[in-house]
Amino acid sequence: MDLMEIGARARTAADYLNKLGMSRKNEGLLKAAQALVDRQEEILSANQTDVENAIRSGMNEGLLDRLKLSPDRIKGMADGLVKIAALEDPVGEVLSMKQQPNGLMIGKKRVPLGVIGIIYEARPNVTADAFGLCFKTGNAVILKGGKDALNSNRSIVTILRQALEKEGILQDSLQLITDTDREVTKKLMRMNEYVDVLIPRGGAGLIRTVVENSTVPVIETGTGNCHIYVDEGADLDMALKIIVNAKTQRIGVCNACESLVVHKTEAEKFLPMLQKAMEEYHVEVRADSDACLIIPGFSEATEDDWGTEYLDYIISLKLVGSLDEAIAHINRYNTGHSEAIITKDYERTQRFLNEIDAAAVYVNASTRFTDGEEFGFGAEIGISTQKLHARGPMGLEALTTTKYIIYGNGQVR
Repeated sequence: MDLMEIGARARTAADYLNKLGMSRKNEGLLKAAQALVDRQEEILSANQTDVENAIRSGMNEGLLDRLKLSPDRIKGMADGLVKIAALEDPVGEVLSMKQQPNGLMIGKKRVPLGVIGIIYEARPNVTADAFGLCFKTGNAVILKGGKDALNSNRSIVTILRQALEKEGILQDSLQLITDTDREVTKKLMRMNEYVDVLIPRGGAGLIRTVVENSTVPVIETGTGNCHIYVDEGADLDMALKIIVNAKTQRIGVCNACESLVVHKTEAEKFLPMLQKAMEEYHVEVRADSDACLIIPGFSEATEDDWGTEYLDYIISLKLVGSLDEAIAHINRYNTGHSEAIITKDYERTQRFLNEIDAAAVYVNASTRFTDGEEFGFGAEIGISTQKLHARGPMGLEALTTTKYIIYGNGQVR
């Protein structure tokens, strides 16, 4: 289908969804969720083709993990749609209403954004999450997934569209661009007459391309060079447990820990503990010269390591002499995603929370919790690392805007 036709259909669908009631939207979500489970063999077969192609092309382990689907992951996609259906619908909420001296009643009401375009890489679970959140908030969505997941995405979208059709709901509420030509992607970025917002999800290269080339407004979902700082006097057993979870539970996700910062007073005791744990999980530690003197088995870090999102079994390590130095290092090299401190000190806790510039800042917890479902949003459209409109995990409210509604009884100016 021609891209302009996709855009025109999406605009028609957005007008349709704006009038679709909450109960109809929830029914559509529940039927779509059941369809994913009922037809999971079709999805798994398509995904297997994508995985085999990715292995042949040499895709790294972290990205391959993002691409792979399983019965449990498909159930997770379906459960996400069920949870979204159970959430309160933000559309139509009146946020305020005040009477002016002239008698006018001026209020603010939450409304859909309209047509949302989402450009993402090889993560087929995003397909279902994006549909669910956009549909619940009355937005039509145009998806442009990576070519590595094309078969998976096509299968998922076909099943979701057919589920909507069976419920008598307009299929074009969800559309997938299957043309893998980069020029098509660039054209999508300039479809201002049809697309209200673009959301890129993927690596730094994809996000930079969209930000630099789009004339459609962009909500930037950033990469995740996430840090954990082990403070002076920290509970080292707790620190190790959190680091292992944040680094190794899933290496190919944006909220995985990529960088460690450790206070020098804890280095002699903590670094041997860290070395043992990282060796157990086959994680390479790229450390500064001071840390390498303590543990010669660590690799020597370069300047590039401090700012790298590895998405691999690699982690950087920097020793610091103070909280000030830790905060300065993190704020220089982080990507505004998620940062954590392991500490027993209340004052240093508050300084870290106040001075670290990131969408999510943790105390004594894993960065892996930066996730829409973990935050109670049902699912997420992405993690926004910008500061306008939305920041952090973007759930339903982030996919709405507001308009003023004014009641009068004949006033003129």
